[in-house]
Amino acid sequence: MAHSIHVHYQHSEVLTAEPLKLVQILYRAAVDSVAAARRHVRAREIGERNAAIMRAWNIVNELAQSLNHTAGGDISRNLAGLYAYMQSRLLDANAQQTEPPLEEVEDLLTTLLEGWNGAAAEIAATAGCRTDPSASETEEYVPVNYAC
Repeated sequence: MAHSIHVHYQHSEVLTAEPLKLVQILYRAAVDSVAAARRHVRAREIGERNAAIMRAWNIVNELAQSLNHTAGGDISRNLAGLYAYMQSRLLDANAQQTEPPLEEVEDLLTTLLEGWNGAAAEIAATAGCRTDPSASETEEYVPVNYAC
């Protein structure tokens, strides 16, 4: 019962999210998937490792497909290259059944997530919104209320 409530909440959150929040959700899911893949590599759980790596690969692919190269300019092109590199490293990790490529991708995704969280905080500050002072830097995303 509690699981279905959580799934319903996540589904509702995604359907009603602003674009920036969706990006943050995708990055968090990708980081979580890579972390899970690393655990599965260490535990020698081949099927679970493969599933986690492919989930991360698909999320990165979705991020790459969502880039707007017309409006994004150099940033968009640089992100596209970085996404392609991460996808390659994920496939390397899967084929080689090793953790170092996963660690590299997790670090890259975490750095990018921190950047998106910083952008969300900046948007909130610019709009004069107060962010939750009890929020920690390790939260999934920085809440942004565009209407405040």
